[in-house]
Amino acid sequence: MNVVVIGAQWGDEGKGKIVDYLANEAQIIVRFSGGANAGHTIVIGAEQYALHLIPSGILYLDKMVILGAGMVIDPVALFKEIKMLRDRGIDTTGRVFISDRAHIVLPRYIEIDKARDLARKKPIGTTGRGIGITYSMKSDRDGIRIADLDWKEKMDELDAADRDFLAPYVEQLKSMSIDLSSFLFHHKNSQTLFEGAQGTLLDLDLGTYPYVSSGMSCAAGAAIGGCVGPRNLDKVLGVFKAYSTRVGNGPFPSEFNLDAEDELCRFVRETGREYGVTTGRPRRCGYLDLVALRYACLTNSIDSLVMTHLDVYDTLDEIKACVAYRIGDKMVETFPASVEALNKAQPVLRAFPGWKKSLTNALTYEEFPIPAMEYIEFIERFCETPIDIVSVGYDRKETIIRKSPWTK
Repeated sequence: MNVVVIGAQWGDEGKGKIVDYLANEAQIIVRFSGGANAGHTIVIGAEQYALHLIPSGILYLDKMVILGAGMVIDPVALFKEIKMLRDRGIDTTGRVFISDRAHIVLPRYIEIDKARDLARKKPIGTTGRGIGITYSMKSDRDGIRIADLDWKEKMDELDAADRDFLAPYVEQLKSMSIDLSSFLFHHKNSQTLFEGAQGTLLDLDLGTYPYVSSGMSCAAGAAIGGCVGPRNLDKVLGVFKAYSTRVGNGPFPSEFNLDAEDELCRFVRETGREYGVTTGRPRRCGYLDLVALRYACLTNSIDSLVMTHLDVYDTLDEIKACVAYRIGDKMVETFPASVEALNKAQPVLRAFPGWKKSLTNALTYEEFPIPAMEYIEFIERFCETPIDIVSVGYDRKETIIRKSPWTK
């Protein structure tokens, strides 16, 4: 069975924890998009791991993890991450593979990335990791893939500095390289988890363009970046937070008004630890945007939702969610493609009573306070999509499964 986990907002939804949790029942975890711009945090007891390239299932010592064809891979970041894991007792030997179709991030791409964003009249706010430039080189047919490391003519086309950079890594990368489509066909009876990066609203085609990432963050990207046919994807899970955040520039209709809601913003940011795993930047925070979430459900054929950070709201008397936009004199209930329209959008909010009780110790959904259940069930009706998993803390065990995704 093949299950896809994607972000249903602007990234940072808690996908790392959810993939780590679900990987317990998988044999293979494939990361299908993005690069070292991603940051997936996993907490196990007193231990915390920040992963940027390696799929979140690596912490289970009996799992195989694969960096997929849709990824762009910085060798320095990759081997630094592998060393970090080994130093902390996680043996990665023979368990980390790379699709031979994945592209490589070169140091000069990183410098170009930083310079290009600074030169923009309206910077996008990239992480400066060379991700967008690597994808651009890929689209221009000038990139270099793992498979090309054995292609002398191609390697000779590179600048001397590029070849010198790659030289220490060539044999290591080649030893980890696999034909991903054949590998997964050979393991077709295994349970495979496809891990996305960023989120739907940062997808190059579906997101708030041009304030998006350069890869495919949507569910369709799992087929392309995971080297499987779309009909072989059995289920799509969309992860979202009980509120909204985004990093960098771009439209954010439900963002807290810092003049009137600065205290609420600071509370959510500090309680939810809303700082970038990769950059450390404080995240912009806002109300849960149900218009955008419903759009994510529609465009990704999301079978079920995974709600995270619900416990952040435990102490509030009242919580609110955005159920429509007011743009000029119009009420808008669908997610516009126009950045101008989104910048003008004012959130139409619906209030819900708080539950004033800690959710962290709940073992089942039935133990939730009624107001928390009502909030969840309203979201399900609005999006016409069930919420099958609810996370109420950072640790693995603080996860409520209402229905297992490993059931067809």
